[in-house]
Amino acid sequence: MFRSLREYNYRLYAAGQVVSLTGTWMQRAAQDWLVLELSGGSPVALGYAVALQFLPTLVLTLWAGVIADRFDKRRLLVLTQTALGACGLLLGLLDVSGAAELWHVYLLCLVLGCFSAVDAPVRQSFVVEMVGPAQLTNAVALNSMTFNLARVVGPALSGGLITVIGTGWVFLLNGASSAAVVAGLLLMRTADLRRADPAAAEPGQLRAGLRYVRGRPDLIVVMVLVFCIGTFGMNFENTFAVIARNVFGRDADGYGLLITALAVGTLSGAALAARRSAGSGSRMRLMLVGAVSFGALLSLASLMPTYELFAAALVPVGIAVMTFTTSANSTVQLAVEPTMRGRVMGLYMLLFMGGKPLGGLASGWLADVLGPRSPLLLGGLLSLAGGLLAVWWLARRRREDRGLLSAGG
Repeated sequence: MFRSLREYNYRLYAAGQVVSLTGTWMQRAAQDWLVLELSGGSPVALGYAVALQFLPTLVLTLWAGVIADRFDKRRLLVLTQTALGACGLLLGLLDVSGAAELWHVYLLCLVLGCFSAVDAPVRQSFVVEMVGPAQLTNAVALNSMTFNLARVVGPALSGGLITVIGTGWVFLLNGASSAAVVAGLLLMRTADLRRADPAAAEPGQLRAGLRYVRGRPDLIVVMVLVFCIGTFGMNFENTFAVIARNVFGRDADGYGLLITALAVGTLSGAALAARRSAGSGSRMRLMLVGAVSFGALLSLASLMPTYELFAAALVPVGIAVMTFTTSANSTVQLAVEPTMRGRVMGLYMLLFMGGKPLGGLASGWLADVLGPRSPLLLGGLLSLAGGLLAVWWLARRRREDRGLLSAGG
């Protein structure tokens, strides 16, 4: 099913990602729990932490796309992944020693966000260099399955480990896990990489990338929809932590199981996207179906009266959101010129992740004022509206194109 694994370099990368991403999800769950403990269970404090972690995306991601088009992506990833691991180790040492305070977590969230903002577009645009255009969709789907396998295992492990050994050791384990992906990058056969010619060092490269996207209505639809769902619909982790603790009275393991339930669905959604995304038309249709389904299912899940029903409702939510994100990612990557891929993916990641500060702050405020369920309900309704608007706009544009062809005939 995953033909991209025939590539030696990609096998190294994927194996390292399984270990590293498991550690990343362990840290995310532990970080949210630590913020709640240090703040006395405040959803607003958790919103601040999320906002600080994703705020650098607004400033750095577009420029990181320019860097990705100009420099060796493998070397850039070695640097960013090493730095991300160091952040985990430092937070772990502070926590284990009993010195961790809320401002420490906030500061490290900001630093972590800076390196993540650079890492994301470089990593996204590096995939095609490992596998080539023919296997890109397959590799994107495998990346999603790897990500969500870690999403299943990581929070569940984290919830249990927090109960047994505390959050500090979870941070240390995540820091150590980054060595796996760095080792895979260093062991690659660089001669086998399919590197595009680097962009020339000249002024206006960022503006050229933005002009390129502006001239592509199909890309604009995807970008707007990605922003809407990424900002308002996908604030899962901080919202789930508040719901688990403040609505259902669960401990860290209960929070971890909610993320695991979501990830069971996302694994299935990634497999569906891999099987159904052979042609550009099918990718676009699948993306729109995923967007509309996600909004409707998330709104429904927010109304579930018991912990068990809420957890069960998250499985189809996971299927829908991964159907959307995997299809959107492959649609964009396969539609752009190789020399523009880094800058376009920089804009894609900016819109996908850059709304997290707004979404994190809004979800924390809504949970505090209207109740813990409100961020999920409103996020689902906004995602549904965005998906329906995208369907309407594309259908209208198709009718107009047919009208022009008829007039010309």
